[in-house]
Amino acid sequence: MKSGNRINKIYIVLLICALTLGLAGCREDTSVKSTDKKFEIDKDYQRGPLTVHVRVDKSTVTIAETILLELQAGIEPGFEVKMPQIAEVLTNFGIVDWDNLGDKLDENNNVVSTYRYRLEPFLSGSFQIPAFTFEFIDANSPEENKHELTTEPIDIEVTSLLGEDRENLQIADIEGVVEIPKEPSYWWAWLLGVTVIVAVISLWLRLRRKKVQELIRIFKPAHEIAYNRLRALVKQDLVKAGKIKEFYECISDILRHYIEHRFDLRAPERTTEEFLTELSSAGILSLSDQQKLEEFLTHCDLVKFAKHNPETEQIQKTFDLVKDFIETTKSEEKKIDVTETDAVSV
Repeated sequence: MKSGNRINKIYIVLLICALTLGLAGCREDTSVKSTDKKFEIDKDYQRGPLTVHVRVDKSTVTIAETILLELQAGIEPGFEVKMPQIAEVLTNFGIVDWDNLGDKLDENNNVVSTYRYRLEPFLSGSFQIPAFTFEFIDANSPEENKHELTTEPIDIEVTSLLGEDRENLQIADIEGVVEIPKEPSYWWAWLLGVTVIVAVISLWLRLRRKKVQELIRIFKPAHEIAYNRLRALVKQDLVKAGKIKEFYECISDILRHYIEHRFDLRAPERTTEEFLTELSSAGILSLSDQQKLEEFLTHCDLVKFAKHNPETEQIQKTFDLVKDFIETTKSEEKKIDVTETDAVSV
């Protein structure tokens, strides 16, 4: 009995370690459900029985931040309101997440519908959240009495990822060549790894006798994976730290993997010349897009291999070019299986 209890304790410890490693890779949830806060902008509109509120949590954001948009419509009894489809009119922002807070009755027995949207800017600059049109009808004669209420656009300022210190940016020069030291032997690590593998296999053989839930496979569009990696790159703040070469290596890798996922081209393993040759023969992109990619990859190679020191405006232009290319070539139909990697890398 004691021996069996000791084995069970070992299995429990191994499971706790695995769960700890998995949770360490999880990122913060940006769902709109947890955003209960005051809004910087709150505009109200009224026409007949309909009252509309358009709320935005902030009017100035960095390119790495998101915006919370709330649309609330209150309609008097005997009328029905149709909420706008904002995805059809948004041009400079993407919808990261959204939530229907449901219908409620206010003190005047008006039906109040509330929707919240988490928006992400595509580029830095001055943009507008567009006007939205709410349709409402008389429930007793819907075909004869259709009315509309249209809101006003809201100005949003999106600042650069370089911030106000872009003029003071200093780029460290490449250090001299150094010899790579001989790696030490880690035989004990191999022994420990083999031991863990044997223990995991034993645990798996033990648990397979129990009922196993069906694995639900997770698929994500190629552009969503790329956007997540771009947001992670911005949070590293490599440019501000003067790590320009590392920044270009990362952003080049993000674009190459996006092209591989989106167009099934083996971009990450090819040299720039090999990749451009294959891209030209594939005929999947326009000549203009091919030229943009050639300029981008050539610029990245100069920074990574030729000690080229780009200006701050070039760095921002490079980031905007990648994001714009992803936005103009994205496809909801082309999805990647990220079942095993979703919690860690994408």
